[in-house]
Amino acid sequence: MEINHKRGIQIRKLLLGYGTESKFPTGLVILSLIFPLATWMIEFIINNYELNIHGIVEMHRNNSLLFIFDLNPLLLGFFGYKAESWLENLEKSYEEELDDKKSIIQRNAYFAKQIGEGKLDIEEAAIDEQDLLGRSLIRMKNNLLKTSQKESERSWITAGKDKIATILRLHNDLDELAYDTLVNLIDYIKVVQGAFYIYDEEENIIENKATYAYNRRKYENQQFKIGEGLVGQAAFEMDIIYRKEIPEDYLSITSGLLKEQKPNSILVVPLITDEKLQGVLEFASLEKDISELTINFLTELSDVIARTLFNLKVNKRTEKLLRDSQEMTEELKENEEELRQNAEEMRATHEELERSNSKLEQQITEVENAQKRLHSLLENASEVISIYDQELNLKYISPSVTNIYGFTVEEMMDGKDMDRLTARGTRDLQNMFKKLLDDPSETIVIQYTYMNKDGKKIYLETTGRNLLEDEAIAGIILNSQDITERKRAEKEERMKSKMQALSENSPDMIIRLNEEGQFFYANPIVKIFTGVDNKTIVTKKLHEVEFKEDIKNFFSEAIKDTVKSTQKQNYETVFPTNFGDRIMQVSTIPEFNEEGELETILFVAHDITEQKKIENEIKEKNKNITESINYAERIQKSLLPSTVHIQEFVPKSFIFYKPRDVVSGDFPWFFQKEEYIYIAAVDCTGHGVPGALLSFIGYFILNNVVDHDKEMNAGQILDKFHLGVRSALRQDKAGANARDGMDIAFCKINLKTNQLQYAGAHRPLYLVRNKELTEYKGNRKAIGGIPLGKKPEKDFKNYVLDMQKGDKIFFFSDGLPDQVGGPDKRKYQSKRIREALVDNADYSMAKFNEYFEKDFQKWKGDNKQIDDVLLIGIEF
Repeated sequence: MEINHKRGIQIRKLLLGYGTESKFPTGLVILSLIFPLATWMIEFIINNYELNIHGIVEMHRNNSLLFIFDLNPLLLGFFGYKAESWLENLEKSYEEELDDKKSIIQRNAYFAKQIGEGKLDIEEAAIDEQDLLGRSLIRMKNNLLKTSQKESERSWITAGKDKIATILRLHNDLDELAYDTLVNLIDYIKVVQGAFYIYDEEENIIENKATYAYNRRKYENQQFKIGEGLVGQAAFEMDIIYRKEIPEDYLSITSGLLKEQKPNSILVVPLITDEKLQGVLEFASLEKDISELTINFLTELSDVIARTLFNLKVNKRTEKLLRDSQEMTEELKENEEELRQNAEEMRATHEELERSNSKLEQQITEVENAQKRLHSLLENASEVISIYDQELNLKYISPSVTNIYGFTVEEMMDGKDMDRLTARGTRDLQNMFKKLLDDPSETIVIQYTYMNKDGKKIYLETTGRNLLEDEAIAGIILNSQDITERKRAEKEERMKSKMQALSENSPDMIIRLNEEGQFFYANPIVKIFTGVDNKTIVTKKLHEVEFKEDIKNFFSEAIKDTVKSTQKQNYETVFPTNFGDRIMQVSTIPEFNEEGELETILFVAHDITEQKKIENEIKEKNKNITESINYAERIQKSLLPSTVHIQEFVPKSFIFYKPRDVVSGDFPWFFQKEEYIYIAAVDCTGHGVPGALLSFIGYFILNNVVDHDKEMNAGQILDKFHLGVRSALRQDKAGANARDGMDIAFCKINLKTNQLQYAGAHRPLYLVRNKELTEYKGNRKAIGGIPLGKKPEKDFKNYVLDMQKGDKIFFFSDGLPDQVGGPDKRKYQSKRIREALVDNADYSMAKFNEYFEKDFQKWKGDNKQIDDVLLIGIEF
């Protein structure tokens, strides 16, 4: 800049012929005189004018242009003067600009030096918008300040984690660890009250282990169940709870300086590791806010503390097992010494036994021969003989047990005598033993069932006698025999008697005929229906009885059918009776003898006239109900959007809609207004007619909310919808008990900008982009329902997504993931939907629709559809 200024001065001197001190351009004026003088010389030479004043005047009179050349020196002098002023002003502006540039460079250099020395608290001077370097330095300083602040916060968190980690390493006792950790945390995060809780997995409770400055007025219980209070709620949800609105009577903080004050904020932090709860930390502060830095610090630290608690619990269990193991080792050492002493005694006894063996061999031979004879007798006996000692242990059982029970003697001695008894049989035997011990002179007989080796139930009759005083027996002897055949004969006899009694008192007409039509039995009701005495028709043939011809013809045809099929036959026919035609339901049951030959046919006729009337009335009512439901279906279908209509606005889309019943509680909803379209999948409480009625309420309320204000976002629309449903169902009134509501996945789409807004009630939205799936979860509350006391409800969260070409979104009701099926009769589950969307990310919307229809049917198989199914997909 300075060099250019100097060159300008030199040019001015050269052109104007004066220095910087001169105010008039003398050089330029002298130079301008050359033009008129040269013109005069040419005129003098060409026209031969005299070189005097007269010649000059004559020359100007003849050529008026010479006056213009004569004025040239004056004009150049004037313009030269003006040029001088302009150049001076230009020079001054150059100098001022140069000074400004120097000042800016010096200021920026100083600013950069301060930043370089780490002095980031330097005040910012006024910076010109054109000063790009200065503005860049300010942005650099601000970025360095942010970075420094983040590093400071990170250092604070790291220092706190190191401090607490050191404390955790120092303690092996849970109580000491809890208190020391709590006190240091309260001091480090600058709060005034805290509590440390440990989760007891066996008792399923959260128990207070340490408190600091802790005094509850109302909740003095130091144990909480999962879900009870804020502590139990944080444990149940496994998430931090941060509250600023504290009930007046919840808790207070008492100290010598503060006296008694209510905290302004409460923070409850669950201690979780590997998705398992280990404990809970609770903090209270007099400050209005607990900083986000403190919350992040406690969030990161919670896993460290949880892992330490888990390790301490494991160590405690390990120590207990080790102590038990050491005690068992000591007992084994004592038993080993006793065994050694017993071995010495056994060796001595063995030597004595060897000496007496030779004496006993001859006696044993004699006894064996006697036993063989006895064994042969017992083995072929028709009853089982068993002997029990006073402690009810089996001492002996006869070999005949194999033929009767199927078990060997050894198996019976190993416990089969009692294992195969029923509970009642065991109880009867024990009672018998007790009575025999109380009165040895008594002989007791009992009957009970026993399961033999082939798995067949047999009936036993056992006679018991107490022969403990008999030296030959020295026990309680039982004689048992198989009475299964006898019991069967007795049962048949009882059944015959019972059947006879039932037939005689039955309201049904019961007749037994053989295939020739001969009567073997007729119960008294026959006389009531036909007017023919039932006692007079036994042994007669069908054509000999005075039945009406219609009845005879029916019996004849029924006999032929039953003989031909040899199977039970069922008929429904009209019988002419003494009190008019009656509708009868008749069953024919073939009865066979032991050789398998058809012996008789049992006819059982039941009057179903009144039942038929009721059935017809029910059919008529069902018909009317079905017609009403079908009409409701037509109304519902006329309200719901079709896939064709939706594809006019989003061509690449589909709706997979499969109601469980004729009408549905799930319904797709669509609305278009200006450049926006609104689309939702709604799941009402219940299905069928109740769900459909609720769907009508939801449909019209949602239409009204959306049509009211297009500026509302998706979350605000659901807030309005939520209040509208609650008001329509009177759930906001005192004493309301209707908990009906809806789940919903709701989208608002700007067709011009491709911006999507999403909000949900219990329902998610899946976005598939570049073959990756992102889930946007809805709020954990439904549309409608009874308000939960004084607990404030959260607004519905609004997601805003800028959609790209090729993006695919999917949302659905719970009918698809909840469907039971597959080889293990399990639920379809949302996980299966996500995997299908990712694995088949290249599918078109039509292909996805076909896939889910087939996969749903395949999964459901023969199982009943448990709920309405609705799935909507859109590709951008």
